[in-house]
Amino acid sequence: MQSAIMQSAIVKRSIVIVGHKTSVSLEDAFWLSLKQIGKIQNMTLSTLVANIDTHRQHGNLSSAIRLFVLDHFRARTVLDSIDQPNRSAAPDPIATNGSYKVAISPG
Repeated sequence: MQSAIMQSAIVKRSIVIVGHKTSVSLEDAFWLSLKQIGKIQNMTLSTLVANIDTHRQHGNLSSAIRLFVLDHFRARTVLDSIDQPNRSAAPDPIATNGSYKVAISPG
């Protein structure tokens, strides 16, 4: 019987937030999505991660980033499902689990 060796798809990445170098361990999909969200919101990656760090309600920064990305795309899904021309309303608190509304409000 062969045993499958699974390699972690998690990559440790360094980032400077508020002048302090730190590292986060994220899968490529979360890292790329985080960068995409930063571009959409016209924020540097450092600023976006600093906002997530400031508003996080969960243990470590890597987990908070994953939840932020998940919340962002959940909110977009809810907004995309609403057939209204005005999308400036705040994201549905159920879709965003009530967290990170400041950083993910659509614009």
